[in-house]
Order: sequence, then structure tokens, then C-alpha cells
Amino acid sequence: MCSWYHVRLGVFTLLFLGSCTSLGVYMDGAKKSINSYTVKLFVSSNSDLDGLANLLVDEGVIDDKSAFISVGEYKKLGVNNIAAGYYEIAPETDYKTLLNGFTMNRLGNGNAEKEVKVTFNNCRDIYQLAGKVARHIEADSLALVSYILSDSILKKYGFTKERIGALFLPDTYHMYWDKDEVAFVDRMAEEFKKFWTDERKSRLAIVGLKSQSDAVTLASIVYKEQDKHKPEWKTIAGLYLNRIRAGWPLQSDPTFRFCWGDQLDGVQRLLKHHREIDCPYNTYIYAGLPPGPIHIPPAGVVDAVLYPQEHEYMFMMAKVGGDGWHAFAKTITEHNRNAAAYHRWLDSLGL
Repeated sequence: MCSWYHVRLGVFTLLFLGSCTSLGVYMDGAKKSINSYTVKLFVSSNSDLDGLANLLVDEGVIDDKSAFISVGEYKKLGVNNIAAGYYEIAPETDYKTLLNGFTMNRLGNGNAEKEVKVTFNNCRDIYQLAGKVARHIEADSLALVSYILSDSILKKYGFTKERIGALFLPDTYHMYWDKDEVAFVDRMAEEFKKFWTDERKSRLAIVGLKSQSDAVTLASIVYKEQDKHKPEWKTIAGLYLNRIRAGWPLQSDPTFRFCWGDQLDGVQRLLKHHREIDCPYNTYIYAGLPPGPIHIPPAGVVDAVLYPQEHEYMFMMAKVGGDGWHAFAKTITEHNRNAAAYHRWLDSLGL
């Protein structure tokens, strides 16, 4: 039988050992990081405590892995509650604070996790967009493209593969780095809904367009005609809307350029055979808007389409000088004069 003395001794021993453990964890938790400057750190999804410790050692943040793990185990940190994301580790941060910062909160983020800036602009298509976005979030470009072009996403948001680019508005967004392709597209859908207010949607019928995709598709043409001088956006938008209302083909050079891929990059003198390429995006051959955007245009160009300049222009031509401005015309006679002047200028340059 156990005597009263032995029971008391056992309890005392447990209390003593517990106190020692707590003291040890307290001492380990008080250790400081060794970095002398702020370290930018990306913690991947499904990181465990050992992997996190190894990352911090490799990045020159801690020099006592066992002490760090000791505190982490005491706090019961593991794969399920270490939050992936982007972190900035200040010099001489104690281990306890480090671990608290990596701990997932009720929102699913790390307590010290920081947002990153996700910027994408000047993208020809979804592939270029995915490549730029993947530089800023955890999802890779292949996963992004595959998800965006999946039948389930196209059906969910009501786009075709040719028109899905209309869902994305180029800008700089603040978000957490550990977003996957699902979370990223959900965020972009939210931004799309915010942009397309009832007022903007009401403008579609007023200007003679049927859908948001139509507006973005026309905006992409306007932007590829003029990506240097914003003041021309509304003028060019008005010109193409005039053509649509008159039942004229758009005859936009950027649309047949799109058909050639990058083969016409840098070519200033466009020839007849360039315009004769048989491609559904070539508005010299096919009437109406092309199947989808030829670029992913900024929101400001979409607004230029929704709120165009009212005028009677039906033609446009690059101005002499190569500064990116255009000469606009109401009649073919006036347009031919503008075109002749431009080609004489090219001749003078030997182009």
C-alpha cells in the first residue's frame, strides 16, 4: 500500500517537474531572434513545426531550433494551426512572439500575417495574367489558368473561354499571399460585382451594347488603339460605337494584329495581306465585335466605352510624328487625306 508520505512525495515531484518544464519553456520563449534587419518570410501551406523552424534557421532568424520547437510544442502548434502567409520578422523578436504571430486566428490568418500587393496590368490574355498574379500569391500560374478556364468556372460566372478575361479588372489589390486559385478568382468576382454597379449596367443599353463582356471587348480594342494618351479613349470609344450603330464593320487594326500573335510587334506599316488573315477576331473580315477581349483593359477604358464622347467621327488614323495621337475623320475623303499624309511621313523615314 502507498503511504500518505509517498502520495505527497509523488504530487510534489509532479509539481516540481511541471514547474521546471514551465520554467524551461519560459526561458526558451524569451530567446531572441538573431536577425539584425527585418526579414521577409513566406510560410507555405501545410507547414509543420519542424519545417517552420528549419525555414527560420535557413533565413537567419533563429539559431536555437530545439528551443523554438520546445515552445511551439508547448503551444501545441502544428500543421493545423500554423498559418501560411507572408510575414515580416523584426530584429530581436522573442520566440514566444514569433510563434504567436504564426498561430492561425479565427479568420484563418496568422496573427502577424501581412497582406501583399497583387498587381496585374497590360495583360494580353489569361495566361499572361496568371503569370503576373502567380508572382504575388501562393497559387502557381498553371493552377490559375486551369481553374479559370474550367467548365465549372465558366458556367458559374456565365462566360465563354474567349470572354472570361472580362471578369478581371487590372489594378493593384491587397490580399494575403496564401490565396489559392479558388480564393483569387472569388476575390476578382467580388471586384467585378463592385465595379458593375446598376448605373454602369444601365449604360450598356444606352450605348447600344448587350452585356458587360461586350463593353470589355470594345474597351480592349480602344485600349490597343490607344495605350499612351487617355484623353483619346472616349473619342475612340465613340467612333466605334458610331460604327456599330451604323452597321459598319469595326475595321480595327489591333484586332487583326491579335490574330498574328507577336509576329507584327514593331511593324508600323501594315499591309493588305496582314488584314486578310482569316481569324474570327479580324474585324476587317467579320462584322460586329470579336469573340472576346483582345486584351484585358483597365477599368478606366471600360468607363470610356460606357460614357463615350458624342461626335460624328467614323475613321481614325495615326498622326504624323509617331507620338501616339490620332487624326479623326467624319468622311472617307478626309480619312484618305490623313492616311496619305501618314504614309508620306513613313516614306520620309524609310519605313
